[in-house]
Amino acid sequence: MSISGLDHIAIPTNQPTTMMVFYQALGFVVPEERLWRDIENPVLAIQCGNQKINLHEPAEWQDERFTLRGHSARPGCGDMCFVWDGDLDSLLETLQKAGASVEAGPVERYGGRGPGTSIYTRDPYANLVEFIIYA
Repeated sequence: MSISGLDHIAIPTNQPTTMMVFYQALGFVVPEERLWRDIENPVLAIQCGNQKINLHEPAEWQDERFTLRGHSARPGCGDMCFVWDGDLDSLLETLQKAGASVEAGPVERYGGRGPGTSIYTRDPYANLVEFIIYA
């Protein structure tokens, strides 16, 4: 038995709807998860491929009883990298349409699949979001 990949991460946010709209503009999907949680308290998430990001709203990350999270996690604590399946021009165009400015890049980086070219931006809560393009 071995680890085969990353399933999901979770980040806190003050306004999950704002985050979902931003990430949808970048090509993420907002999955329908109300099937296994009550309608008044759905799991808030964004998904790319087989991985997702759960969004913890203030009622969760500010609740001392909610212990299954990073204890010091606050909005803006995320530092994530996603694989962009396209060229640099299409990435820059998508970022512009989403209202995301480039913070750094393009720069050469070594990711999980080897060498690639990365662009860095930030989401509405200042989480660092990297997109890497592999040759």
